[in-house]
Amino acid sequence: MQSPIAYRHAVLNEIEMHYQIRGQGEPLLLLHGFTGSSGDWSHVFDLAELARRYRLIVPDLRGHGRSANPSGTLTHRQCADDVAALLDHLDIDTFKAIGLSFGGNILLHMSTRHPARADAMVLVSSPSYFPDQARQIMRTMTVESRSDEEWQIMRERHVHGDMQIRALWNQARAFADRYDDINFTPAYLSTITARTLLVAGDRDPLYPVGIFVEMYRAMPRSFLWICPGGGHGPIFGAARNSFARTALSFVSDDWTAGPDGVQKRVSEPVSERRVTD
Repeated sequence: MQSPIAYRHAVLNEIEMHYQIRGQGEPLLLLHGFTGSSGDWSHVFDLAELARRYRLIVPDLRGHGRSANPSGTLTHRQCADDVAALLDHLDIDTFKAIGLSFGGNILLHMSTRHPARADAMVLVSSPSYFPDQARQIMRTMTVESRSDEEWQIMRERHVHGDMQIRALWNQARAFADRYDDINFTPAYLSTITARTLLVAGDRDPLYPVGIFVEMYRAMPRSFLWICPGGGHGPIFGAARNSFARTALSFVSDDWTAGPDGVQKRVSEPVSERRVTD
């Protein structure tokens, strides 16, 4: 019997946050990417099957999907506060989480500000800072440059009309000029106590692999998976099964660190590179 989907909403931090919840097990938080929505995760996981193992919490983040953003501003730090408030609302103290890009950056804020809450995290294409090449791409995300197909995709994800969509694309350019939101130094990253799997594509046009190597070296309980040929967010399409199998193996505590310092696990994921000192 499939676990039913419950679509709920809660007023938190002066926004109405909408979220999916299902299952009764250990809490697993899924945070979508920028301009995405909670529905994106159905293209990565069999959520009904996953809900047999975990209590899934899958929100639409501030300004995305069904969740509004009346303040007109958007930062990763704001969203981290929103998600923490949602967990408080649900009486969830500690959690495991998987975050894609924007969602993973939110988890970086949560795990540095409240280290005891995060038990294990998978961060996909979520850098410790925005390099110049990413900022240049962010500045090209104008409303005028979006294609009809992009508009159609966005209208399927975001229910509050074209004004909401324009606000998101405009926000990308605001990210390009901010330096106080995503700026995690190695010393700061070293305070993260959660087991963390860092996932990156070696063809990501936004974030070069070197950023994730630096993060891996700074975070005391981290593992690094570089996906050959992978772009930004290498978890969809042909990569889906490999990612889902590996990410769920990680959050279920199957991974260990060998005495020689080389990261090992029970069964190797497809197309994995391990980077070690």
